[in-house]
Amino acid sequence: MASHANKPLMVQLAERSYPIHIGSGLLNQISTLLPQLPPQIFILTNTTVAPLYLAQLQQSLAESATEHQVVVHQLADGEQYKSLESFAEVMNTLIGASFNRDCAVLALGGGVVGDLAGFAAACFQRGVDFYQIPTTLLADVDSSVGGKTAVNHPLGKNLIGAFYQPQAVVIDTDCLNTLTERDFHSGLAEVMKYGIIHDAEFFTWLETNAAKLVARDSAALTEAIARSCAIKAEVVALDEREQGVRALLNLGHTFGHAIEAASHYGEWTHGEAVAAGTVIASNLAMAMQLITASDFRRIVALTKALGLPVKPPQLAWDTWLSYMQRDKKVQAGKLRFVLPTAIGSATVTSQVDPELVKAAIADVS
Repeated sequence: MASHANKPLMVQLAERSYPIHIGSGLLNQISTLLPQLPPQIFILTNTTVAPLYLAQLQQSLAESATEHQVVVHQLADGEQYKSLESFAEVMNTLIGASFNRDCAVLALGGGVVGDLAGFAAACFQRGVDFYQIPTTLLADVDSSVGGKTAVNHPLGKNLIGAFYQPQAVVIDTDCLNTLTERDFHSGLAEVMKYGIIHDAEFFTWLETNAAKLVARDSAALTEAIARSCAIKAEVVALDEREQGVRALLNLGHTFGHAIEAASHYGEWTHGEAVAAGTVIASNLAMAMQLITASDFRRIVALTKALGLPVKPPQLAWDTWLSYMQRDKKVQAGKLRFVLPTAIGSATVTSQVDPELVKAAIADVS
């Protein structure tokens, strides 16, 4: 597999195209990487990330030729804080600081921070610039790229949001050193997804390098992040608003979001839920004769090798159904599933017998 590490990546969206910077020590280079930042800067972060990286970011901003008014808002840490209540608090802070339409919102944190910051930026003054500075592996390879922004509702995940692209993404791989084991492994679920849906060669590379990735080998991680971002950038450029091929990026998410919502956004991480959801989707695909038993075994084996769960929590079928029916991929009242058709390819279909879905869940539970 050709190396994609340390090469600049672009998300090609005509006049809204933007760069993805990937490398070590980039937090110290923010003023150089983002020289166009306006005088008013709003940083959204959380209470876990702030003690680790906020001062470093602020110092980098202070080295800019522009004098900045910097306002920081810290969330408590957790998926449950990706809420309308948190959104209102962010709006109160922005308005209270007299920020105007020329401000910029910087997201310093994981997926929760990035999704909320992007949604706030999309809504404040009808849209202000925002920048993604992800600090988790999951955010590096998934939520920071592509412009999906949202908050959760108690009845479903990401039901309130907007498509709103960042001006740039800065991925400092050094931030991965402070992740907990659980959060680190969670990010690997989204990395694996790209191999399953789009790139058989990358999937094979992941199988070969699983032990290095789990050990946080720097070179392997940088390569995995760069390749994942390159695939996502390619898909987003083809289908920004998820009318077609971008839906394939939701492999495992219909089941995964149901797991997260049913467990009240706290017991399972997003990556853990997506991993278990991917195994269910792959089992369903095997039952429908879309993939071979051999491919299914490879997916299960890689999931385990990356330290991720393959079994979902014990939920009643009615619970599964109620949460899946609120999924954003439901169309005309029909559930739509992303299913692998081989290692390296997938499809979206609504032609699925509910009894097969029920059996696929039960079979891996």
